[in-house]
Amino acid sequence: MGAITSRRNPLIAQIRALGSDGAYRRERREFVCAGEKLLREAAAAGAEVTVIISCSEPDTSRFPDATAAQVTREVLRTASPFNNSRDELFVCRMPDGPLAPGRRDLRVILESIQDPGNLGAIIRAADAFEIGEIIVTGACADLYNPKTVRASAGAIFRQRVVAMTAEELAGLRAGGVRIYGAAAAGGTDVRETALSGAAVAIGSEGGGLSGELLGLCDGTVSIPMSPAAESLNAAVAAAIIMWETWIWRR
Repeated sequence: MGAITSRRNPLIAQIRALGSDGAYRRERREFVCAGEKLLREAAAAGAEVTVIISCSEPDTSRFPDATAAQVTREVLRTASPFNNSRDELFVCRMPDGPLAPGRRDLRVILESIQDPGNLGAIIRAADAFEIGEIIVTGACADLYNPKTVRASAGAIFRQRVVAMTAEELAGLRAGGVRIYGAAAAGGTDVRETALSGAAVAIGSEGGGLSGELLGLCDGTVSIPMSPAAESLNAAVAAAIIMWETWIWRR
């Protein structure tokens, strides 16, 4: 394909729609990523890249089957889901199912984490601290929202993430998995809780965990902090808990 100079080009319209419309992403089973670093991560993970557009001549050596086109800066801005557009955008095929289980047995349950940046940051931390599985439940942000993908810094291509209903979580607990809820205060010190083989549930930024999910918990854990602080951002709290369990497992 030759250089694209028109913002109305059908390929550009398709990329723009994938970046802005979650229903369209699910229908197409594709999502948008930005930047050479993420493209390298996609290649290393064996992700299926279907489209690459760039302000310079796209390098398709790693993805010979991808549709590739050079575009003007203006066209790239039109296609990009970000205000500060990178020099390169690409489209990936969603995997047919969840990735293989992770290297460790700890699970993290995310309930109604609505900010895609926080969701992506948690996925990134889970990959760093060898979390076996992230479980999303409730009204969580779209896993393939461009902001989620960008905040994951490539972990989206490696970290196992599954969706579960409240009924499925109850089945998980009935199968012997202990569930602990993260609480701002009043829970057992997370440093003193053996979490191997367990699941830690982290709630939304504003409301915390729902009563239904708390009802499934075997207990709650808290992160010691200054009494002057009310709470932590969900992504920060998740990262601290995952780091603590990683250190404990080592």
